[in-house]
Amino acid sequence: MTQISILGCGWLGLPLAKALLKNGFSVKGSTTSIDKLSVIENLGIQPYLLALESNNVSGDIETFLQGSKTLIIDIPPKLRGNSKEDFIGKIATLIPFIEKSKIQNVLFVSSTSVYGETPTALSVTEETKTCPETESGRQLVAVEQLLQTNIHFKTTNLRFGGLIGEDRHPIRFLAGRKNLENPKAPINLIHQTDCIGIILEILRQNYWNETFNAVAPFHPSREAYYTQKAIDLGLDLPEFNDESPNFGKTILSTKVENVLGYTFSKPNL
Repeated sequence: MTQISILGCGWLGLPLAKALLKNGFSVKGSTTSIDKLSVIENLGIQPYLLALESNNVSGDIETFLQGSKTLIIDIPPKLRGNSKEDFIGKIATLIPFIEKSKIQNVLFVSSTSVYGETPTALSVTEETKTCPETESGRQLVAVEQLLQTNIHFKTTNLRFGGLIGEDRHPIRFLAGRKNLENPKAPINLIHQTDCIGIILEILRQNYWNETFNAVAPFHPSREAYYTQKAIDLGLDLPEFNDESPNFGKTILSTKVENVLGYTFSKPNL
């Protein structure tokens, strides 16, 4: 039975671990919450209490990596608000442990925020030059390069768009708000189901040393999409400022579709 270690059993990592178990994998999963250890263990996942710091890894990282050939890193940088996390430092601290282990492949969950925004409609592929405008995006680019240039293992960077799921959707935050910007900007979202499906396909086909964009092939304007979603869910309609400048980009996932042969399960969100 092939074993995989998932660093970060959160909103995506935990259901991903469950999907891996269903597909015949053995899974080790980490969390930073003591209370979550029993939840992970009850699902059949080997639980580990781990926390990355910029100069230290708290927990038994060696045993967590032991016996696995693949490591999935799914711990987004915490850089919103006043948080100034050194995400690059955290991953740099982790890398020597990966090098000393038997890990051959790393899948790093990244974000399309590495591309930044543009004042005109732009179609973005994996060949598009990264140009992050946020601190989170800048640190993600640096971490992608840090992992992918390491000669001791192969890394695939998977750049997800905005994450949505049955329990998570931006409209619940936008409903009833006024004067929202970028009404004509295209949406770039992906459902949790497709996040997991794409990861499973990368693992099945052993696609390493690659970079993939992962966004549903559905790009209506923010105004059209969120207005209709509010109607569908019976929420207060958001109001957009049609006079504000529009910044946006259309993230293309044609590489996922053509190279992996992946068909989106939730193409229309």
